[in-house]
Amino acid sequence: MQLGVSSYSFSRAGFDVFQIIAKVKELGFDVIEFAGLPKPPAGEAPLDFAKRVKDACDEAGLKVANYTIGADFLTGSGGDWQAEAKRLQEEVRVAHVLGCKGMRHDAAWGFPEGKVGARGFDDALPILAKGCRAVTEFAADLGIRTMVENHGYFAQDSDRVEKLVNAVGHPNFGVLVDIGNFLCVDEDPAQAVGKLLPYVFHVHVKDFHYKSGREPDPGEGWFPTRAGNYLRGAIVGHGAVPVAQCLRLLKAHRYDGVLSIEFEGLEDPVMGVRIGLSNLRRYLKGLEE
Repeated sequence: MQLGVSSYSFSRAGFDVFQIIAKVKELGFDVIEFAGLPKPPAGEAPLDFAKRVKDACDEAGLKVANYTIGADFLTGSGGDWQAEAKRLQEEVRVAHVLGCKGMRHDAAWGFPEGKVGARGFDDALPILAKGCRAVTEFAADLGIRTMVENHGYFAQDSDRVEKLVNAVGHPNFGVLVDIGNFLCVDEDPAQAVGKLLPYVFHVHVKDFHYKSGREPDPGEGWFPTRAGNYLRGAIVGHGAVPVAQCLRLLKAHRYDGVLSIEFEGLEDPVMGVRIGLSNLRRYLKGLEE
């Protein structure tokens, strides 16, 4: 398995994209993942900017493992899922220029407020499946696999993610499994990872501190789960996510893709990523012993 890190991990560090590339190389990662790209300088086309980013990664000796962007087939692009799919197809072109073989996009964050009638995940599933399939069919022609992540409450539970993948029913479409995000919907991470092993294309290694909703709101830096418990981003190995257990499951399934750290803690991002990488390497070494 290759070790990577998402550019999102450095969002509070004040780095530009080229400084992030240099830092990722300095820290000793195998690959880098981009959580979108910044807006290009005035007068520069997005694909030309993506080519400059790719050249900088090549110079640093880093492959781009994945391209991660936002999407919403229910409310994005004015609520027109076909227009949203076309927008995402243009993002696939960016991923292609970056040289990565995978692109993650969201599915939906829920129905619009005030919508009358059915509003559950199963009601949305036909639209989400059509949108995801339109994107993955386009991406397949460029040699890029597309995936959704367990992310955003509405499409976050492992059973919902599994339903979506099977509804799309295309071999080019799978899952970016974020081992920490299952806690956002109060799901046991190891149990959820085990359920989604047949569909995994890419993995985010994330950790969270956890406090029960029976306790007082811990305040700044924490956010609520669906059930009203509290989470705060943690350095990998410092939180409540059973990271080593999830890694054992992935290894037993013979997953040989990328493990990409996504750090959301309050600590200095560079320190948080560095310690997390050290812990991740130690856990992987323990699996070999």
